[in-house]
Amino acid sequence: MTVDLPLPAEVAAGVRIAWRPVRRPYGPAQESAAGRRAASAALAAAGAATSVVSRHADGRPRFPPGFAGSISHTGRLAVAVVVPGGAGVGVDIEDAVIGPRVARFVLREPERHTLLVPGAGFTSRELFAAKEAAFKVLYGPETKDDLLFWRVELSRSGDALEASYRGARVPVWVRSETDLSLAVALRTCPRGPVVTSF
Repeated sequence: MTVDLPLPAEVAAGVRIAWRPVRRPYGPAQESAAGRRAASAALAAAGAATSVVSRHADGRPRFPPGFAGSISHTGRLAVAVVVPGGAGVGVDIEDAVIGPRVARFVLREPERHTLLVPGAGFTSRELFAAKEAAFKVLYGPETKDDLLFWRVELSRSGDALEASYRGARVPVWVRSETDLSLAVALRTCPRGPVVTSF
């Protein structure tokens, strides 16, 4: 199963998304391998000269220079997003049920009262994924010591969400199928070198 995420035309042109199944026996090593296969496919689709994704010392994927990228996986499926020349990208997929107790922990009260109410158009699983995707973009040298994904703040911004932390803001798009939610956060206006994300 995959999820189609329609992005606005102004950002969709350069975004490449690739999905790969996790192979048996479905453990962490197979999930990681599926994520790297998805990243290689997304890099190839984006026109990268190399599709090799190495690792940073902390285990995060290291995308080739000039390409922002991010990987996520569940126990059975992996996805990667690559943006040539992007300043940062984050992706998250979730297939878990996010119950009320977890939602109360992860979502701030204003988020629960504006985004998680009937008619708002979001599920707790989508908002969880949105925070994870945004965290991957907002995490950096200036935030790594104190940024935990639930500290990211979400608000509505047209058909998308806006994630913020300490004044930095990124748009996040979410979409779901019956058993899977996908969130993609993008920082499209570089402020210095490309961030490889994770």
